[in-house]
Amino acid sequence: MSYDRVRDSQTIIGTKQTVKAMQAGSVKELFVALDADNWVTDSAISFAREIGIPVILVESKKELGKACGIHVGAAVVAITVE
Repeated sequence: MSYDRVRDSQTIIGTKQTVKAMQAGSVKELFVALDADNWVTDSAISFAREIGIPVILVESKKELGKACGIHVGAAVVAITVE
């Protein structure tokens, strides 16, 4: 399951931080919650596809946040290159 991969990896949470990390070349996968607003997620998705980073869509930002160990929802989460 996708949430397990997030739970077991080092992550970056949030659109701005994720885009910065992608620019630095330190992201290997991007997770995006389907129930997040498009204006929050579109820039990260577009940039990830442009530079060839896989984008995985998950159902819930609440569950994505929970998988990251935070108590709020997460719209965009990146798994970093180890």
